[in-house]
Amino acid sequence: MSKGGTVHRVYSVVVFVILAALDNVAIGIVPPLYSSIGISLGVGEGHIALATTAMFLISAVAAIGFAYLGDRTDRKPVLVAGTAIWVAGTAWSGLAESYPAFLSAQVLAAFGLGGVASVSFAVVSDLISPKRRGLVMSFWGLSQGVGTLAGTLVGGILGHEDWRRPFLITAAAGVLATLAYLFTYNVPRGDSQPELAGVEYDERIRHEDIPVILKRRTNIWLILQGGTAQIAFGSLVWLPILFRARAEDQGYSPATAVLIGSVFATVFQLGAALSILGGLAGDRLQRRTPRGRALVAAVGVLAAVPFYVVLFFVPMKITVPDGGGTGTIIRGVLTNVVTEPTVAACLAIAVFALMLTSANSPNWFAMIADVNPPQHRGTVYSLGNLVNGVGRAGGNALVGVAFRGLSGAFPPPLNYAVGLAAFQFFFVPTGIMYWLASRTVARDMERTHADLLAAAVASEHRPHGDVGGDPAVGVQGLAAQQDPGTGR
Repeated sequence: MSKGGTVHRVYSVVVFVILAALDNVAIGIVPPLYSSIGISLGVGEGHIALATTAMFLISAVAAIGFAYLGDRTDRKPVLVAGTAIWVAGTAWSGLAESYPAFLSAQVLAAFGLGGVASVSFAVVSDLISPKRRGLVMSFWGLSQGVGTLAGTLVGGILGHEDWRRPFLITAAAGVLATLAYLFTYNVPRGDSQPELAGVEYDERIRHEDIPVILKRRTNIWLILQGGTAQIAFGSLVWLPILFRARAEDQGYSPATAVLIGSVFATVFQLGAALSILGGLAGDRLQRRTPRGRALVAAVGVLAAVPFYVVLFFVPMKITVPDGGGTGTIIRGVLTNVVTEPTVAACLAIAVFALMLTSANSPNWFAMIADVNPPQHRGTVYSLGNLVNGVGRAGGNALVGVAFRGLSGAFPPPLNYAVGLAAFQFFFVPTGIMYWLASRTVARDMERTHADLLAAAVASEHRPHGDVGGDPAVGVQGLAAQQDPGTGR
């Protein structure tokens, strides 16, 4: 395949999607195995949940340093180093013989995961033209959601008898993905920007650019919205525990209940695959108004809240053979979706709720790319990811406290249902912040567009050929599309 050609670019996107999925597999493995790992290492479930919380926080903090380094230097070595670190930490997690060793291994893995997430976002944004950002970013974001689901499923299926197995298998997959990554296209900064067509763009982030980033008001709302959104999303990490508790309440043995919880949680989160619709809707509305992506995200997260609340309280009748093999239980769960009306109703509600909230992800990614020049995107993403990580860690930790507090008034599984339902109301301020972003995004897009055109004019290096793929657009052409009410 020719270097930088269509096939090479498609190959590169596929590898980035796989890497993003594997990163989240590494995180998603642990929650279904809280009990099993805790028993093996001689600690309670809360100690293992602490490791997951630490992963969220450490990966988010590490992402800032890795992203800044990636925005200043060659991004490929940074990504290889980050991947190698999380692979080593994941393998060590599966080999740990004590809780301190397990916690240390998870910390190491989290450090590497932070580097991969932030830098790969900047690279992917340079592979995508602005008019297709919502759609392609939906695939990249979907790969992360699929990775989390796959981690839940891998943890439950491969780990219900031996909790170490999924960690070692995931680490081996990470090694293979790293080898594949070595052959990806080393994307130049700004490669897909129409303003930079035919221009060699080599701008790098500088220390004095941080105030510039924060002066773009849209960035502030895009960064802050993750704090409340991820508290709600972080609470959903406990979804397998809710379904496990429901299975145990119906008399199933702990081993079977763990498997039931993992499979049900995976099936019920398939609605996240419909984030593609959110990306398409954002792209379509964006052609009519620069507020389009922000409005799609705002409506999605606000409309989902009542569906989540209903989901956690709809009763489910689970009928699978207790003590059966993995394949038998999976078939039983899938059969329940068709034969048990309560399970079918829960699935329909879950798919619709997740479809609505998943409109958030691709439009968030696309807006960061829309309002920031290429050399700032990784850093802005990492700042948003830090707030996301704090929110997700808070949701994961606080919901556990809520469950224990509610257990005095509500026996399991009702305490889990009440706690999860309450945490979904954190989506409300998220929706409000997206609406506020919709009021400033046009102005920030125009400023970034003007800066890129100025950089193109000032460039003394003009290689032959169009590296962007889209015709350049003047500032006046962009401003003519603005909603007069935006940015006020």
